[in-house]
Amino acid sequence: MNLTVNGEPRNLNAQKTVAEYLADLGFDPRTVAVEYNGEIVKRATYAETRLSDGDRLEIVRFVQGG
Repeated sequence: MNLTVNGEPRNLNAQKTVAEYLADLGFDPRTVAVEYNGEIVKRATYAETRLSDGDRLEIVRFVQGG
């Protein structure tokens, strides 16, 4: 399955949810925002949102600083 993540092509061997994919990448879901095919995904639905071939994700990490 082919995805575009933050503008880069990615290949997945199995279908996953947004939550599973974030875990594979080592992201804490509380510290990111996800846009899925142009729509913001509510954090409460990460585990229900299934990725499909050709999907586009934008993952933005929250960073603290001063």
